[in-house]
Amino acid sequence: MAEKSHSPDTVAVLSLFLLCSIFCNINLIPCVSEEIQNSVVVLADYFVINENRPEHIPTVSARVTSPYGNNLYHNENASHGQFAFTTSEAGNYMACFWLDSHQPQSGTTTLSLDWKIGIAAKDWDSVARKEKIEAISFNFFAFPEGVELDLMRLEGVVQSVHNNVIYLREKEAEMREVSERTNARVAWFSIMSLGVSIAVSVLQLWHLKRYFQKKKLI
Repeated sequence: MAEKSHSPDTVAVLSLFLLCSIFCNINLIPCVSEEIQNSVVVLADYFVINENRPEHIPTVSARVTSPYGNNLYHNENASHGQFAFTTSEAGNYMACFWLDSHQPQSGTTTLSLDWKIGIAAKDWDSVARKEKIEAISFNFFAFPEGVELDLMRLEGVVQSVHNNVIYLREKEAEMREVSERTNARVAWFSIMSLGVSIAVSVLQLWHLKRYFQKKKLI
């Protein structure tokens, strides 16, 4: 699975908040990968159809792995499915799909995947019921229930963007630190290589001088 190539034509990211949907030829064994922060909710639904034979419902196998290769979801012989998890580590999470081997390879099998991450995976209807959102008034203006829910949604979006910016800054700092360490090691290696070259040259001159002195050539 790790050796499969991920063509840009296979994956389409549809929004800033990592709401992803793909339609592709399942015969290519597509994989979707996304770099996700720690403690982020991931929710995805998928289903497959045969475009040439709609009455024939194909089945696929699906596997979702963490950045360290741990299996988070594995399902076989299914025409549709759903998986959800909360990330426990930051890195690239990968979902791969492939046709079951016992099925005849007839026609084009299409996979539809709706991949939601973070704020896009939140159930706002449940939030509204839980928080008991009602119409609110402010400065003699009445705001309907939907407006307060939209304000909560926008607050979540802003918080998600803020967390993403902090995450990117941390990643940038880590990459800069790695780059600086690499540059320092390369500089020390260059100095050591120059020192070794000078030492070898001196030893060669000393050896040649002794050789010629023994031969009484100098």
